[in-house]
Amino acid sequence: MTKLEYRLVNDILFKMFFIKHPHLLKKLVAKILGLKLDSITQFVITNTEVIPEHLGEKFCRLDINMIVNGQRVEIEIQVVNLGDYPERSLYYWAREYSSALTEGMDYIMLPTTIVISILDFKLFGCEEYFSEFRPLEVTRHTLLTDKQRLLYFELPKLAELTDSDTDNELKLWLTLFKAKTEEELKQIEKMGVPVMVEAISAYRQITATDEFKEMERLRSRARHNEAAALRHAAEVERKKWQVVVAEKDTMLIEKDTMLAEKETAHAAELAEKDTMLAEKETAHVAELAEKDTMLTEKDTMLAEKDTALANQEALIKELMAKLAETK
Repeated sequence: MTKLEYRLVNDILFKMFFIKHPHLLKKLVAKILGLKLDSITQFVITNTEVIPEHLGEKFCRLDINMIVNGQRVEIEIQVVNLGDYPERSLYYWAREYSSALTEGMDYIMLPTTIVISILDFKLFGCEEYFSEFRPLEVTRHTLLTDKQRLLYFELPKLAELTDSDTDNELKLWLTLFKAKTEEELKQIEKMGVPVMVEAISAYRQITATDEFKEMERLRSRARHNEAAALRHAAEVERKKWQVVVAEKDTMLIEKDTMLAEKETAHAAELAEKDTMLAEKETAHVAELAEKDTMLTEKDTMLAEKDTALANQEALIKELMAKLAETK
């Protein structure tokens, strides 16, 4: 398999291809919008320029804007999924729609605005490669206005070509956008559909020109510089957060240390109080024991006195008895 050096989803190639061959763009748009080619009476590309000095700008977009039978139509190519494409495509539509309003113009005069997104990644969780969104009431599905249309073509969901696809010109176009190898281009050519043979021939001619190669060089350098700037910004942000995390970790360690010190001090204080209580209890017990001893001694002394008194009383009784006998 021979890998293509440039795919048609390359934004520089995509825009140069259709700006230099507007009749091919007209045929593509007719197929996407379901219009007969001869019914398109107005077809104007409103941003045909590809300014080399702008290719290095960070937010340089190479979309194609058209007026088709009074409708505003924009085609976007998106290769990388940055996670925000639904919002971005809605913004593109809003900007294109609102820019059509001129001073003194009634809102009712605003044109139908269509954003066509050709995506080299899966966006929605469905099997279908084509999705169309319009503003509808959520329960009745009543159309609010026909002035908003968002069309999405998810190339990775596109089925392989079959012999029966010779009449499916839109699928052939999408297969051309999806193609990554020379063999895939030749397969499309072998289908023998004149517009596709012409498109592939135009693709080969443009990719061989010095003009395209120089613009692609500028674009690639801009993408490289932007990626480097993003990496640098991410690294700066990472280091900044490393410092913040380190500072927070230090604060947490200091708090843990303070808590540990407080817990240790509290435990020591409790232990000291327990010791003091134990000492008081010991002293109280000793004091009670001493008082009990003193009471015992007093009881003994009282008992001895009672005995002495009893002896004295007995002696007195004996003497009184003797006196009585002598009388």
